[in-house]
Amino acid sequence: MTSFLKPENALKRAEELINVGQKQDALQTLHDLITSKRYRAWQKTLERIMFKYVELCVDMRKGRFAKDGLIQYRIICQQVNVSSLEEVIKHFMHLSTEKAEQARSQAQALEEALDVDDLEADKRPEDLMLSYVSGEKGKDRSDRELVTPWFKFLWETYRTVLEILRNNSKLEALYAMTAHRAFQFCKQYKRTTEFRRLCEIIRNHLANLNKYRDQRDRPDLSAPESLQLYLDTRVEQLKIATELELWQEAFRSVEDIYGLMCLVKKTPKPSLMVVYYVKLTEIFWISSSHLYHAYAWFRLFLLQKSFNKNLSQKDLQLIASSVVLAALSVPPHDRTHGASHLELEHEKERNLRMANLIGFNLETKPESREMLSRSSLLAELASKGVMSCVTQEVKDVYHLLEHEFHPSDLAVKALPLITKISKLGGKLSTASSVPEVQLSQYVPALERLATMRLLQQVSNVYQTMKIETLSGMIPFFDFSVVEKIAVDAVKQKFVSMKVDHMKNVVIFCKTSLESDGLRDHLANFAEQLNKARQMIYPPDRKPSKLGALLPTLTEVVAKEHKRLLARKSIIEKRKEEQERQLLEMEREEESKRLRLQKITEEAEQRRLATEYEQRKNQRILREIEEREIEEAQALLQEAEKRIKKKGKKPIIEGDKITKQTLMELTLTEQLRERQEMEKKLQKLAKTMDYLERAKREEAAPLIEAAYQQRLVEERLLHEREQQQEVELSKQRHEGDLKEKERLARMMGNKEIYEVRVVSHRQAEFNRLRREREERISRILQSRRQEREKMRKLKYYLKLEEERQQKMREEEEARKREEAERRKKEEAERLAKLAEIAEKQRQRERELEEKERQRREALLGRSVEAAPPARQSEPVTAPAAAAAAAAAAPNPGKYVPKFMRDRAERTGTAPPPETDRWGGNSSSRPDGDRWRGGDDRRSSYVSGGGSRSSSSWSRNPR
Repeated sequence: MTSFLKPENALKRAEELINVGQKQDALQTLHDLITSKRYRAWQKTLERIMFKYVELCVDMRKGRFAKDGLIQYRIICQQVNVSSLEEVIKHFMHLSTEKAEQARSQAQALEEALDVDDLEADKRPEDLMLSYVSGEKGKDRSDRELVTPWFKFLWETYRTVLEILRNNSKLEALYAMTAHRAFQFCKQYKRTTEFRRLCEIIRNHLANLNKYRDQRDRPDLSAPESLQLYLDTRVEQLKIATELELWQEAFRSVEDIYGLMCLVKKTPKPSLMVVYYVKLTEIFWISSSHLYHAYAWFRLFLLQKSFNKNLSQKDLQLIASSVVLAALSVPPHDRTHGASHLELEHEKERNLRMANLIGFNLETKPESREMLSRSSLLAELASKGVMSCVTQEVKDVYHLLEHEFHPSDLAVKALPLITKISKLGGKLSTASSVPEVQLSQYVPALERLATMRLLQQVSNVYQTMKIETLSGMIPFFDFSVVEKIAVDAVKQKFVSMKVDHMKNVVIFCKTSLESDGLRDHLANFAEQLNKARQMIYPPDRKPSKLGALLPTLTEVVAKEHKRLLARKSIIEKRKEEQERQLLEMEREEESKRLRLQKITEEAEQRRLATEYEQRKNQRILREIEEREIEEAQALLQEAEKRIKKKGKKPIIEGDKITKQTLMELTLTEQLRERQEMEKKLQKLAKTMDYLERAKREEAAPLIEAAYQQRLVEERLLHEREQQQEVELSKQRHEGDLKEKERLARMMGNKEIYEVRVVSHRQAEFNRLRREREERISRILQSRRQEREKMRKLKYYLKLEEERQQKMREEEEARKREEAERRKKEEAERLAKLAEIAEKQRQRERELEEKERQRREALLGRSVEAAPPARQSEPVTAPAAAAAAAAAAPNPGKYVPKFMRDRAERTGTAPPPETDRWGGNSSSRPDGDRWRGGDDRRSSYVSGGGSRSSSSWSRNPR
């Protein structure tokens, strides 16, 4: 490894080696300089060195050297001058492309030269020998020898550049440009295998970019510029994939674009989305996915109609016709009918995946999922106004095949319309993003649909039919093709029919009595028969036994309705509770599963990271040891050679020497050699200075003489050119004067024509002004009449509103008076009822009094001589009233208010107070202190209480 004080010296040394034909040594010299740790500061010289370095790599097809050098140069200029790296990479790709094109041109020229080398002989002897030995033709052999190596190198160049730029946020545009050029390379030379690898490389770059988010110079996909570059790259990838007819790779590219849109949560530009849906239509059509093909056309139509304002009506009509025909091309029966459970699950996953790609978000739960279908698509087309934009032929075909019932001549009516549709289409205008629309591709699907519709309608009308008759009704296909279509329709339960070739008939039958068509016909027939029977024999009206139940029927119905509503609410609450519990259980199970899965993944990642770090550390240590051993051996051999070359005695003992000693010895020797070399260079520089000075002294007078001679020659040349210019100016002046004289004769005619044109235009202007004034006057008159009409209409409406308002007020007043009258009648009725109740109570009291007097008369004792009541016998209110009536008046004692009121009503004096021994309170000196307790006992007894008189015998205090 040669060491240089300055990078310029290495460049000069490389050029010297190139001049003598040692390109490998020159490349190795520059490679050692670039990979050296000594030159890690960027300078302009390093850029020139890199240019020379990549030129040598391209000339010698050293892709590995080029990759190492570019990686080292990226480290040098990443943070200082990244544009320098961009220029070097562009130069590298330019050279590689140029060499590949030169090799291809040489191969073509060689093939042409070989073709015309001998006009009499068919082939040269050497060509025959090579063809017999190798089995190759001349062109294949020349391509293999000349073109293939350079194409391999160019492909390796693209891979190298993409690998270097994959995580560089400052060179995203260069990365996108390289990917585009690689795509064009694959397209130009039909390199399908390389295209697949290129797509996989770009896909892995994006995956690693999302996986390792802690890198310093990582591109930010949330930035609009970065996102646009990545989307443009994927769209170009999708275009090339479809042009190369790599449909699987095109579908993966579509998924890449969708994943990128989901990653950044942002909708791209409409122009990109148009290309996206155009390619989706091609992919789905090739894969015979007619439903998704129709939905992709539908989204493309909506995009074009919403964002492309320059789209002509004819182009929009063709696109809308494509949408409707694509929807009609979808088979009208369900292809999943009769499929196994595994097939249905795969179909659901596929539907969800395709719907997401098209742009329809579907729910993942089966009960809330609304899958894409032919019926829903046709309903969307009608609601979005697509039918109003299509051509008349397409509209007629749609109504004929979807809404009309012509079992005998449906195919015959559809044939001319389908023929007209097959002639429609072609290239669209430049304003449209869709390059071409061909409606003829939908003709086979329309013919199959017409055949199936005819079979369906015929099966509803006929039970048997001859095969010749059915074949004559279908002009599209032979009966063998019709039979295949019918077998597919029967398999999908679209129609029910059998073909009997022995009897040469077709039998239409129903598979069961519960089929929809037969069930509807029988139900309608039964209803009509029932109505006819009732009209012929009306039922006799017998007296119903429900008359007695009608008054209570409303109450029963209301109670039953309330009970059912309560039961329904309880059932709904139970269902909601059960669903909530199931949902909670599912969420808990899902969360547990996710936690366990996350813990397992984290443990596995930690284990893999630990193992990777251990292996990496072991490998690094092993490489360091091996490198140190190799460096020590190399230093030892170099030192021994140098010492032997100079004739000195070796002072190195191989067994005891170490790397440090060798490095010190080598550095000392290099320092001494460098000093000697500097002395030689200084001496050589001094010699060159003297030689250059002598050359300049000799050349000075010669230069002065040449300068004076040049002045004389230029003066003569200037004078000659001046003279020529003066002559040319005179000639042009004379020509201009002649032209002026020739044109001056037409001035009078010009003025006459001008006056005629001005007068004509003035008359036209006056006519237009009069017409405008008349039109304005008519418009003003019509507007005046319209205002007068509106004013009258408003007046009539106002009168009508006032009349209706007055009628409403009168109705409300009448309702209020009716309510007051009813309220007054109700109050009078209640008062009468209260009076009757009071009389009834008075009569009951009188009867009770008479009954009491009768009992007393029978017992023969008075109220005063009655013994005291037993403790367990309650004192009733009539007994207390009788005792109060028989007691002697005592005005000197306190009598409670309720007893005074009762005495006033009955006309008797209140009874005197008695003590607990039945005596009068006036016979005791301390009667006043017992008054409160006796009063309380009297009020309790008289109030209807159930406690006996003995319960008051204790001292209340």
